[in-house]
Amino acid sequence: MSATTPQPTATVHTFAQLLSSTRRGARLARLLAAEQLCAWPVSPGVTERAEQIVAELAANATLHGRVSGRDFRLTLTLDTTAGLLRIAVTDARGDHLPSPPEDCGTPLDTESGRGLLLVTALADRWSVEPYPPGGKTVWAECAFETPGPDTNSGRL
Repeated sequence: MSATTPQPTATVHTFAQLLSSTRRGARLARLLAAEQLCAWPVSPGVTERAEQIVAELAANATLHGRVSGRDFRLTLTLDTTAGLLRIAVTDARGDHLPSPPEDCGTPLDTESGRGLLLVTALADRWSVEPYPPGGKTVWAECAFETPGPDTNSGRL
């Protein structure tokens, strides 16, 4: 008789939502992301990082990626087997790509211009890719450890 080794179940959760390219849409993106992440097996620390990343990427989509009458899309993908959360924000302005934070040279006394610097600090990696026919997707990934079967995602 041969013994079988239990194989981990590949679990991928996805959440996607179209939101208006307005300040209200950006705020709603953060709130929806926070609510969704609380329902998934993600630690509070990763949830906090992800909320801030969503806030920055959504704000950039509404400020720099806005095309009148076009929405932006928030997509969250959680791969518990790989221990990876991917945050993606797609907007309609593929001609307006973000600059790497080290290239922007934003003075420290300005009110804005450091969003991608925060994303760089909070995410394990991020990048931008074209979204045909004329948009772009800015994505960020956060690695995490999957909680054990006897824990409750670290929540009280």
